[in-house]
Amino acid sequence: MKKLNPGDVAPQSGRYNVLDSQGQVLDTIQVDKGNRLPPTQSSEYYYELSD
Repeated sequence: MKKLNPGDVAPQSGRYNVLDSQGQVLDTIQVDKGNRLPPTQSSEYYYELSD
C-alpha cells in the first residue's frame, strides 16, 4: 500500500490506519476524499488506507 504522510490529501474517502516506523497499526481514523490527513504524534508515523 502507498504510504501517506500527515498533511497529504486523502486520495479517497475511507478509514486510514496510523502506523509507526515498524509498521504497527496504532490507530484508525475516518477521512473524506480531498481532506488533509491530520498531524501524528511522531514525525516517523504515517498513514495507509485500511482494507
